[in-house]
Amino acid sequence: MYTKLHAVARQVCEIIVGKDVQVRQALTCLLAGGHLLVEDVPGVGKTTLAHALSISLGLHFNRVQFTSDLLPADVSGISIYEREKNGFVFHPGPIFTQVLLADEINRATPKTQSGLLEAMEERQVTADGVTRALPEPFFVIATQNPTHQVGTFPLPESQLDRFLMCLSLGYPDPAAERALLLGDDRRSLLKSLPAAMTPAELAAAQRSLREIHVSVALATYVQALAQASRQSGAFADGLSPRAALALLQAARAWAALEGRDHVLPEDVQAVLVPVCAHRLRPLKAAHGVALASRDLVLQLQKSVPV
Repeated sequence: MYTKLHAVARQVCEIIVGKDVQVRQALTCLLAGGHLLVEDVPGVGKTTLAHALSISLGLHFNRVQFTSDLLPADVSGISIYEREKNGFVFHPGPIFTQVLLADEINRATPKTQSGLLEAMEERQVTADGVTRALPEPFFVIATQNPTHQVGTFPLPESQLDRFLMCLSLGYPDPAAERALLLGDDRRSLLKSLPAAMTPAELAAAQRSLREIHVSVALATYVQALAQASRQSGAFADGLSPRAALALLQAARAWAALEGRDHVLPEDVQAVLVPVCAHRLRPLKAAHGVALASRDLVLQLQKSVPV
């Protein structure tokens, strides 16, 4: 099973060149059953990463381009009166899929963003008083432009907390960029990409995470990290219990990808920044400059002994 997961990672790395760590973290997020937020400037491969992951995992894929005039019903679906049936008939929206790519999610208004909350948390959609289950598995992979760019709305804390992990691809290194310039078009390569896993195999791999052993000492380490975030004074609010659970689940998935049946502190540290940085809002430093959340999380990690 984990041989197939490694095959998925290798295949995606052939599309997203030079980003092996980020690809592994993204696969860890989906293996843990969480939603993924990819934040970066346009043109670095965020959308291509989502396409490559969904194809390699054999999952049905829908894409929604989030814009300022997008309405919640455009995503969830709408009931339309049909004369032949003498009543309203619900027409499912693009959210009824296994992988939903919410492209440039922070270009939509907060009202539309909030329309995803129930789907991301409960794996269901309620419309016209009727609750409809979403397909299994269900993942949201959202891309986000930097908030300083024109036409963006910042995601509220409640929305950010629904994403298990947040990644940043960054610019490729010189060797990887040269390979992109001289190689085939990445999107054309997607058309010939085979499925390295089936949805059933992915579901079985997710269930097997329950068998990954977590010692009392390891759980205490995760708890200490959460407590330190609440007491450090560097953040407006510390990590919630749900965030601590998310950190532990992501560490289980990372350990599974490493081929181990138990979680080590190194597994927690490997996923600490992508799991926690987007959940922690830094306070301004004394000299008036706010450090990036990622830097503060790394400082938090160093301050808590293993």
